[in-house]
Amino acid sequence: MAKITSIEGRILYNSRGSRTIEVDVESDGQFLGRVCAPSGASVGKYEAVSFPNGKPEESLKILKENSQKFVGLESSDLEEIHNTLKGLDKSSNYSGIGGALAFAVTIASIESASKAAGQPLFRTLSSESSFKFPFPLGNILGGGAHAGPGTPDIQEILICSTGSKTIEDAIATNLAVHKELRSVLEKEDPTFTNGRGDEGGWAPKLDNQKALEISAKACESLGFTLGKEVSLGVDFASSTQWNEEKQKYVYDRAGFENSTGEQIDFAAEIIGKYKLIYAEDAVHEEAFEDMAELTKKFPNTLVTGDDLTVTNKDILAKAIESKSCNAAILKVNQAGSLYDALEFANLANQNNIRLITSHRSGESTDSQISHIGLATKSKMLKVGVVGGERVSKLNELLRLSEHDLIRGMAEI
Repeated sequence: MAKITSIEGRILYNSRGSRTIEVDVESDGQFLGRVCAPSGASVGKYEAVSFPNGKPEESLKILKENSQKFVGLESSDLEEIHNTLKGLDKSSNYSGIGGALAFAVTIASIESASKAAGQPLFRTLSSESSFKFPFPLGNILGGGAHAGPGTPDIQEILICSTGSKTIEDAIATNLAVHKELRSVLEKEDPTFTNGRGDEGGWAPKLDNQKALEISAKACESLGFTLGKEVSLGVDFASSTQWNEEKQKYVYDRAGFENSTGEQIDFAAEIIGKYKLIYAEDAVHEEAFEDMAELTKKFPNTLVTGDDLTVTNKDILAKAIESKSCNAAILKVNQAGSLYDALEFANLANQNNIRLITSHRSGESTDSQISHIGLATKSKMLKVGVVGGERVSKLNELLRLSEHDLIRGMAEI
């Protein structure tokens, strides 16, 4: 088995222009794994801390001071690499070394191992004999923490080509809807500047309902029927609206407030009216019982926890017991190490919680999460529609379509 012979890092920038860390892991003196850590804007209370004191320089310093502790380890042994990282940080949330460092070290290591083995990353991560492509899920209209004032409170309106039989058609369809939505927005508002949010979704000056109506109109303009050839999804990111003091959801941009019951009704109306395939964080991150109510009401929709479950297996276990969701986001850097994230994925798959492997709003051009989505049997890959850091993940799926082991699309 290949062994780590060197490990080093550097400070780079993500797609939002924020400083982050990139790590190189070399095995057997020649097989390079390289990973640049992403970061989120809508961050769950219980997810891993990206950097000590918010400073990537501190993570880099820790790596340099402890690099020799990784030399000699097998680059494919994620558990031992994870244990070495935890030996440097006894906290539960990686506040000592930074979850971004754990993310980059573990994924760079396994990428190095896959190159040493002469096989694609998804094969190194999984011993399955066959795979199916996750459906690309992409932001077509953004608001909330991902866009500026005047945009909807709802953070993301998403497109998924649920009728596609191939990954090629799925990607092309999402791109077509994104492009058509621009035309619809320009007709609606001739002064629209074609502004986009962090993840490439259009960022128009619209309220929530109008944004949903126009997104549906773009799909229908192309001859698609919602819920058949294509489906919409919504990331409500409701924790950003939740006011702990008032015990209400405060929609500042739209100018209204929802009680707990009103928020459930608000989300349920949108899910039903627009036949959503996907509804993420429709209530705040600690509202397990409220999420359970929506999950029971909409069994055919992926009622998804992100801030609710934060790629944390212990929190996921609570959600499973409460029947709070039937789907969950997998963001490796929420968990910290890839080993942590794969434990989360295993628990989800064992309990019929459908996985959606996801990017972050502050991304790099790396494409390893496309492989992670395949290896974890994810039903969807949430990586955006346009933008170099988003398209890189989609292009990797197209390259992977040349592998005989991957046949067809996942069953949602």
